[in-house]
Amino acid sequence: MTGDTLSRLLIPARTTETKLIVVVRAQHATDYDRILETLVDSGVASVELTLTTPGTLERLPRLLAVYGDAADIGVGTVTDAGQLMTAVDAGAHYVVTPITDVGLVEEAHRAGMPIVPGGLTPTELFSAWRAGAAAVKIFPANQVGAGYVKDLRGPFPGISVVPSGGIGLGEVGPWLAAGAAAVSVGGPLLGDAVRGGDLGELRQRAAAFVAACRRDAA
Repeated sequence: MTGDTLSRLLIPARTTETKLIVVVRAQHATDYDRILETLVDSGVASVELTLTTPGTLERLPRLLAVYGDAADIGVGTVTDAGQLMTAVDAGAHYVVTPITDVGLVEEAHRAGMPIVPGGLTPTELFSAWRAGAAAVKIFPANQVGAGYVKDLRGPFPGISVVPSGGIGLGEVGPWLAAGAAAVSVGGPLLGDAVRGGDLGELRQRAAAFVAACRRDAA
């Protein structure tokens, strides 16, 4: 089976339409609620909740019930089959992993779960793409820059990429103009909100990123 012949699972529609994934890492999953409410109200339609946050999988069903009709809720930092299947069973809309593990990609494909695996080298990224990834995450993206999309599209013209790592508001435009399927952002958008920071400021930052993605995707 190759990336040219398999029936590829795609990134959920709200993510591809808005071209923005917000990665939320918190001290505990109970901190998600105030953040997600603000993000969704600001127009964010795709959120990646990370397994480095204690309690994420346990709280996922509740978050899906509250926000799942308005936003794609993904689970990130998935690194093994057990975590993958728990995310599948809990109803995640997609999963993200920071690594290139072909076996994990194939397992996700069999489970009917879109997966976005991370990598940096052409070999890593194409291996994951060929195995059935919905898209591949260029990570850490700040080590290569937006021109890397063109470099990859030379030998791999159909590859779908999502840059992640150090992407600020000023980097959104170049990555999307280069052809990225979406941008994955964390700290530059969240700021200190996950540590109790001002939600009004979070709303302003989120709205700015949403507008930038809408403008540069047009």
